[in-house]
Amino acid sequence: MKWVTRIAVVLVVVLAGGWIFRAELALFGVKQMLTSQVEIVPTQEVIWSTGVDPQGRSAQDRPPNIVLILADDLGWNDLSMNGPNATTQTPNIDALAAEGLTFAQGYAANGTCAPSRAALMTGRYGTRFGFEFTPTPTGFMPIVGLVSNTIDRPFQPPNLSNSETSDLSFQEMGMPPSEITLAEVLAEQGYHTVHIGKWHLGQAGGMAAHDQGFAESLLMASGLYGRLDDANVVQARQDFDPIDRFLWAALNFAASYNGGPLFEPPKYLTDYYTDEAVKVIEANKDRPFFLYLAHWAPHTPLQASREDYEALSDIELHRERVYAAMIRSLDRGVGRVMQALKDNGLDENTLVMFTSDNGGAGYIGLPDVNEPYRGWKITLFEGGIRVPFLARWPARLPAGATFDAPVHHFDMYATAAAAAGAGLPADRTIDGKDLTPFVTGVDTTQAPHNYLFFRSGAAQAVRDARWKLMVSAPDGQPRKEWLFDLNAEGEWRDLLAQRPEVAERLRQALAKHNSEQMPSRWPWTSTTAYNVDRDLSQPDQADDEFAYWSN
Repeated sequence: MKWVTRIAVVLVVVLAGGWIFRAELALFGVKQMLTSQVEIVPTQEVIWSTGVDPQGRSAQDRPPNIVLILADDLGWNDLSMNGPNATTQTPNIDALAAEGLTFAQGYAANGTCAPSRAALMTGRYGTRFGFEFTPTPTGFMPIVGLVSNTIDRPFQPPNLSNSETSDLSFQEMGMPPSEITLAEVLAEQGYHTVHIGKWHLGQAGGMAAHDQGFAESLLMASGLYGRLDDANVVQARQDFDPIDRFLWAALNFAASYNGGPLFEPPKYLTDYYTDEAVKVIEANKDRPFFLYLAHWAPHTPLQASREDYEALSDIELHRERVYAAMIRSLDRGVGRVMQALKDNGLDENTLVMFTSDNGGAGYIGLPDVNEPYRGWKITLFEGGIRVPFLARWPARLPAGATFDAPVHHFDMYATAAAAAGAGLPADRTIDGKDLTPFVTGVDTTQAPHNYLFFRSGAAQAVRDARWKLMVSAPDGQPRKEWLFDLNAEGEWRDLLAQRPEVAERLRQALAKHNSEQMPSRWPWTSTTAYNVDRDLSQPDQADDEFAYWSN
């Protein structure tokens, strides 16, 4: 897009001109470029494809429909099922867990969104095909770094030379078409495949959702939940958050269908996605379908429908009330999807999976979002990668059960493929495992994984059934390691000095794994230290712990 290039020009001028008014001037330039370049047409109705099963099978005799619902930046403690939480109540998601299976140690593939989505769609570590970092528009990380540098914390300046070495635009940073997506696997089995919401896996060169196996894709083309002048939308801005300041300047209220023109959604975004998901279910009730419902909620910018906001008048802190209202809409949407499956006689033979792309963000200024875990999104501490991980399939999976062994996003790929009767691609390493034999007791001999690995430049981690080794190793800075016993004190006590033999075993496993991965297809542009225990609204203290993150 032309506006991406123009943003880059603005940023070069700002960065070259020194530090005076650096963030404010850059953000002003971004806003001017975006508002003058993006064309959004009025609301358009999406007419979803309909069809019947070519074999004429009933809903019970067909292979299961598959619905994957993905939240964005949902914290562990945002679900009321995970503990007493007076702020956010999620009765519909809780019901999904009660009627299905809860994976108590479910892990996102990464501490930020896009690499997790890449693992979900491919069944593989994103680093196997060079997808290590979250794609960001030109200038995003430098702006975040520039504003972050006003905070008194360890900081490695934006790596401008690194960013200049990439010949890929934002739209070209993504999942290569050579990867075999879950949509492609299921389409080969006769499934009608539909994507709704966020994609973030590339748009150019055959990387868009409608080029990667989805017959239909209703894309989140920008990131506002509603127009800024809409009286029915309530917003909360965090001046302490550099990412928030970028988003308000950069985003629009827009959707796109199968690569067509950008149009304005007719209502609050989360509710709109739910409306369309219900229509998809109704349109496909007579044939096997795969619905990937990738919600934006509750990612910033914090915008809620006024109806949901007014329903939570007992919450005093404005940003917390807006955030809780966003989750209220998300939870209601899950309930409406489940009701649509029941209304159409599909719920018994539909595999529904629910998860989040990473943990809750520290930059929203809510300290308890990931309790009882340490850390946030943009870290590999448990708060950044331990996520809700639920599955419901009455025809096959036990109801109300809990599975305790560690599982990973890429397992959803393998589980869905197996449910559909599809074989996994044989020409590449597939890291995901079909979880059904483990949870049904067919396979009791082992856990799904011996090790799970995580990597984003300076931040790396490996865990086994009990232990977790964390690494923070930015270029030119001292390497920091932690060793945690996740079965005991969790990440609140570092045992690196007490158990060097465990640390060395995990260190070797991590090194072996890294040796098998590809270099990133695009470079990181900034490495920043994040406070592990204080959210961004709280001032750093002298004895706080920090972990570096590259993107």
